[in-house]
Amino acid sequence: MNASATVRALVTQWTVAVPVIAALALVLSWGRTLSPFAVAVVALCLAGAVLAAVHHAEVIAHRVGDPYGSLILAVAVTVIEVALIVTLMVDGGPETSTLARDTVFAAVMITCNGIVGLSLMVGAVRSRVAVFNAEGTGAALATVTTLATLSLVLPTFTIGKPGPEFSPAQLGFAAVASLLLYGLFVAVQTVRHREYFLPLTQDGRPREDADPAALPGRGATTLSVVMLLVALVAVVGDAKAVSPTVESGVEAAGMPQSVVGVVIALLVLLPETLAAVRAARRERVQTSLNLALGSAMASIGLTIPVIALTSIWLDGPLHLGLGATHMVLLALTVVVGALTVVPGRATLLQGGVHLATFAAFVFLAISP
Repeated sequence: MNASATVRALVTQWTVAVPVIAALALVLSWGRTLSPFAVAVVALCLAGAVLAAVHHAEVIAHRVGDPYGSLILAVAVTVIEVALIVTLMVDGGPETSTLARDTVFAAVMITCNGIVGLSLMVGAVRSRVAVFNAEGTGAALATVTTLATLSLVLPTFTIGKPGPEFSPAQLGFAAVASLLLYGLFVAVQTVRHREYFLPLTQDGRPREDADPAALPGRGATTLSVVMLLVALVAVVGDAKAVSPTVESGVEAAGMPQSVVGVVIALLVLLPETLAAVRAARRERVQTSLNLALGSAMASIGLTIPVIALTSIWLDGPLHLGLGATHMVLLALTVVVGALTVVPGRATLLQGGVHLATFAAFVFLAISP
């Protein structure tokens, strides 16, 4: 079978058809009030787009190797997530003053506890002990901690503006610092100390790269790049389409409005979650941790600068500071994460502790 026939065969696969259908559902539902049946159809398309996105992300990761594959997926999802947050804030007006904070913090808790916990548990079940590189994972956790503190904790204590807000100068500093710190981490991860972020064998040696003959061809990789972008746009757009139903359900159930941010973050981070779990099943826990912590970093490092720019023309306040309960959860996440990372090895217990912290976050979001 020649190269063109191979590409034609790939086009007929469901992983290509489903993102296109999901994108079509996004176009047809954009700006409209959906019936319950239409919401169900869009939600089904969203789920299919998530699975397709994971497939195409794995094809790309297989082609470019670690840690570039996990970086591409994390950045792609976050860029579209930022677009969703800005769109919802522009449409929602002053009532969405806490949406950026709620969504970003939810992303941090989902990645640093939910995805990390699942990955460690799956890796430990497969190999009794999940093995990863303490140097690279520790550097990633330190970067996430610094970004979260600068952007989500300090606004609660600054006095430049009343309430949990930054003054314009403070917001500008946080935006520049976040962007520079994230850029520095990416340079370290991909160039200067790339070996710190490569998957390890059970005896602590770097895993060998795949056989070049088994790598996807250029045509298949290019197709996956295009389809990954289509799938991610569909995921985030369809999530926005069902968000009014989510908001109505949250309001009808008497839950806090912050739950909407949690649900949005859960939907948007589904591709990373599935990709991380699948990597852990293949005993590549380092790849899973790269995805989780890289997504947390990108969520803060890219969202805060964009929000800082859009705040120039957005009406109403921008509440970024966390409350006391969330600061306690963030501190617990940092302490537990540090204790998990230091040995470079984790068992089912560490995974369970992270998942318990994530469960506490979800429960307190619903019942504060």
